Amino acid sequence: MRIGEVARRSGVSARMLRHYETLGLVTPTGRTSSGYRDYLPADLARIFHVESLRSMGLSLREVGRALDDPDFAPDALVTQLAERTAAQIAEGEQLLRRLNAIAERGLDDWDNVLSTIALLEALSSPNAGRRQRAALTATGRTAPTSALVESLLHEDEPNVAGALRWALVRAGDAVPLLAEAARRSDVRERTRAVLALTEIAGPASTAALTVSVSDPNHEIRASAALELCRRGQPPHPDVLIGLIVDGIRDVDAADALAVAANSELPEQTVAFALIAKLSDANPGVRRRITQALGELPGAAAQAALAALVDDEDEQVARTAAYLRRPS
Repeated sequence: MRIGEVARRSGVSARMLRHYETLGLVTPTGRTSSGYRDYLPADLARIFHVESLRSMGLSLREVGRALDDPDFAPDALVTQLAERTAAQIAEGEQLLRRLNAIAERGLDDWDNVLSTIALLEALSSPNAGRRQRAALTATGRTAPTSALVESLLHEDEPNVAGALRWALVRAGDAVPLLAEAARRSDVRERTRAVLALTEIAGPASTAALTVSVSDPNHEIRASAALELCRRGQPPHPDVLIGLIVDGIRDVDAADALAVAANSELPEQTVAFALIAKLSDANPGVRRRITQALGELPGAAAQAALAALVDDEDEQVARTAAYLRRPS
């Protein structure tokens, strides 16, 4: 089969077929009596193999290795292609976020557009110091709130994350985006979003934190519930007691329960809820509950401490004896 007919049947131009031959990728096996290239069925199959591998993103050099190296592992190739494609998708998504962030600002002159591009590039810099400086100087029309939120959700450096939260407090319109992020599937993104919400005052952030009190992650529940208590919102005793049992910010949770028992919740109800957790609890939990009972007002907590004075765990007994108020 002559090169022109191969080009028509395969969809690969004659020029590209000659290029393949130059590279040694596809060499026609035969020659006609006139000396022209003659592609045999095996050559056509080789062309289709080359095109298939190219469609998966391989360079022509990689295609040659895949077809000619007997030790080339197909599974390793597929893994490599998947990793490369994932990286390309990530880069494309980052570019899309940048473009959307610029469009979000409604910028109508090149100075502002270029300033926004420079800020977005700085926020994605591998240098933490540059990212932090960008966050600290992100003001006005050149600081897209959505870009600041996305940067925060993916920021691992604590100092940079702190600067980004500060920038979002100043932005004034970050709560809806953070509230949405607090419902994402990635627990790290939810954690960072809720932490930012705790630093933004107002009813909108309070409403978002109220939703996060039910988050399946205990750290997120802790941040939301404790911040709501600090804002004077109705406490969530089940969440606070759960934090004490789990040893997650248990001292803060005990303080919040004590404040609630002095104001909005019946102290007897809180004390009995804590006492119920003593049954079959391990020593660490019993010690934390004993400490929490010592923070509560009222007779029920004192009666529980009196019973714990004789506890078989010496540390629990000593703590209970120390915390009992003189009758």
